[in-house]
Amino acid sequence: MTRRAPDAPVFEELLTQRLTRRHLLQAGAAIAPMAMVGSALLTPAQASKTAQLGFKPIKGSKADAVVLPPGYTYDVLIRWGESLTSKVPDLDATKLDAGALLEPTAAEHQRNQFGTNCDAIHFFPLNGRSDHGVLCVNNEYTEDSLMFPGHPGFGGISGAVARAYVQKHPQVVPVAKAAQGVSVVEIKRERGRWRFVKDSRFNRRITADTPIDIGGPARGAALMKTKDDPNGERAFGTFANCAGGETPWGTYLTAEENIQDYFANLDQLKARKDVDPFIVEAHRRWRMWKAQSLYNWDIADRRFDLPTSPTEPFRFGWIVEIDPLDPTSTPVKRTALGRFAHEGASPVIAGNGRVAVYMGDDDKFEYVYKFISTNRFDPKNRAANRSLLDQGTLHVARFDASGKGQWLPLVFDPKGPLNAAAGFRNQADVLIKARMAAYLLGATPMDRPEDVEANPTTGRIYIACTRNENRTVEAGTITYGGREIDSAPNAANPRGQNNFGHIIEITEAGDDHTSLEFSWEVFLLAGDPSGGRLITDLSQVKSDSAYYAGYANAAELSPIGSPDNVGFDRAGNLWMVTDGSQPGGGNDGCWVTPTVGPNRGRLQQFMSGPVGCEVCGCQFSPDDETLFISIQHPGAGGSTASPRSHWPDGGTSQPRPSVIAIRKEDGGVVGS
Repeated sequence: MTRRAPDAPVFEELLTQRLTRRHLLQAGAAIAPMAMVGSALLTPAQASKTAQLGFKPIKGSKADAVVLPPGYTYDVLIRWGESLTSKVPDLDATKLDAGALLEPTAAEHQRNQFGTNCDAIHFFPLNGRSDHGVLCVNNEYTEDSLMFPGHPGFGGISGAVARAYVQKHPQVVPVAKAAQGVSVVEIKRERGRWRFVKDSRFNRRITADTPIDIGGPARGAALMKTKDDPNGERAFGTFANCAGGETPWGTYLTAEENIQDYFANLDQLKARKDVDPFIVEAHRRWRMWKAQSLYNWDIADRRFDLPTSPTEPFRFGWIVEIDPLDPTSTPVKRTALGRFAHEGASPVIAGNGRVAVYMGDDDKFEYVYKFISTNRFDPKNRAANRSLLDQGTLHVARFDASGKGQWLPLVFDPKGPLNAAAGFRNQADVLIKARMAAYLLGATPMDRPEDVEANPTTGRIYIACTRNENRTVEAGTITYGGREIDSAPNAANPRGQNNFGHIIEITEAGDDHTSLEFSWEVFLLAGDPSGGRLITDLSQVKSDSAYYAGYANAAELSPIGSPDNVGFDRAGNLWMVTDGSQPGGGNDGCWVTPTVGPNRGRLQQFMSGPVGCEVCGCQFSPDDETLFISIQHPGAGGSTASPRSHWPDGGTSQPRPSVIAIRKEDGGVVGS
């Protein structure tokens, strides 16, 4: 078992050692402007004047509907199965229980239809317009019981029954592969309403079979080579695409997340004597499935059988760069950004012109990362920027109890901890096995760090930690992902049994995004602020405490659980969407709070989604007059025969993951 370096800092100190200090980032504290994309930065005092919110907050809802404040409405922009081209028909969702997706043409049709379970959204304006652009949308995974009649659901839950179903109907695998990846669509707002443009030259699908180039230090590495690709230079497909990001040069970054659920038979691989034990250990670190996988793709595609193709998983778990404005371009896996369960990738231009990319590894007790490019962004030469993400250094965060932190470089060093004895032969190995490298460096294990985003007005960084039920209240050690973890609360993860998650706020030293030192603060402990659970002093934290950046009036706050994706409007207000249980038992939704000024931490609910859904995306149009939201897996837990939701079409229709465009009925800035 890989162990942490003996001199690595220990983070089991309880809050009394960490939280005696006052907030480092009080509302209104000055912060110097720095160069970032999108708009000139403001000091918090300046930003607080523009961060006013003026909508009437909603209460949590259990309705099978999208619920919005008075004066707001939404357009269903595009549904799962709607065709991007007139050459193939739309999916007839009324025939799912009759086996529409078991037909011989279903996979080919799905390759030209909008994918399922939409997640991240990013809008790329055409001709600088806010009402016309190209939308990139992740299609994360398939909810098989809502697609195929009689399918019992996830293989890990239904076990042999699910595997027997796929063995009987192997055609579900190419359909599922075609339904995942990324959808690229042209969209327009006409007479106030949004629609997608069928037959646009920009429309395309990138699926689990699309050829994708491998860039960066891992290109051609031994661990990237397979029988199908002996040079290790081109992978086939992207899947498990969760959150994303957009580069300053106008490309889309899609994040490959839970790739472990697609690969089967780790125990069989482990039993082989001819396999490098470091390969097996790397797969165990990802918690690859010991026998059958969650989706059983190995039945129809041997790439997903570990004994047949031991190195295939190393070709996934990356950030993939896509040019939305060039439909003929080949996507590229940017391996310099590391391999882990990427939730997203958020680029920022530093004052010296170099690009920093912030990322979270969405699993329990995983880490927060930052990549710093070697070269500088050139605003006058788009083509020259396309290799920026292939050269640079990946770092992982250590959060100290003092409220300071460091970015630790993941660099191969024959004399350091990341050497051959630890299983790293070169820099490619370090990046491929980034999780193992981060552990050896003593990075801080977090409570599922998901989206990591920069505030466009202040430059501060916000990390959404969704939750971690395995975080213990008392001191203890658990084995998770093939390593020993101190599971007690630590400074940056202050709550045992963290059922509702929290948000961390970072300020880089010298306001420099290429700095290797930072200050940090807990911005929010999600939960129910009513009933005396709201605290304003973090030294008083308990497992059921809620903390809203020090805001003291519980009556003005909305309860929230499981923050996932986050985003910002131009005023610097923090918007967040959720994935998981809510304190009041309502559906997932969207919330917003100012990050500066007297209302810092005054969190209010803006939207609630339909039954069974996760709410994703959280992307604004450039004029802030539209908020794009993904409604993922509405009706989760149901089946084609017994749907739990009928959103978005109502009646007796099957539920369909969709992208919605939220706007004011009379126009204007959303939230104002």
